[in-house]
Amino acid sequence: MKTMNIVLHEPDIPQNTGNIIRLCACTGCTLYLVGKLGFHITDKHMKRAGLDYWQDVEIHKIPTIKELEENFPENNFYYLSTKAQRLYTEVCFKSGDFLVFGSETRGLPEEIVFQNPEKALKIPMSSDKRSLNLANSVSIVVYEALRQNGFSIL
Repeated sequence: MKTMNIVLHEPDIPQNTGNIIRLCACTGCTLYLVGKLGFHITDKHMKRAGLDYWQDVEIHKIPTIKELEENFPENNFYYLSTKAQRLYTEVCFKSGDFLVFGSETRGLPEEIVFQNPEKALKIPMSSDKRSLNLANSVSIVVYEALRQNGFSIL
């Protein structure tokens, strides 16, 4: 694995996934789409947001997070959620880590977050707001992981 692995669990908004595909192309990240998607892969909004980067991204469709974890038992999995207690900046990321994000409308299932408290991470934000945009959240965490590695894994 060249850099980081981004996992989207049941994403709902095609434009966000398209933007994340573009991020993957620019950073060398692999993208895993998990579970039921709220759109079709051929959605014109997703294609437009991803621009002409589609051919530069390795994309995998996986039925469950559990199956993905079983396929990569040696890798670290981090679960991003507003319900987590630990900040994403408190982790030392390394090449090959999996950064798991939930859907725009539901987030990650609570059982995943609560069963993995040491691996559940959050991005700090105002307490009176619900959440950040998914594509922005992915960008924040990916670039922190890359920064920690001196951008050498690009």
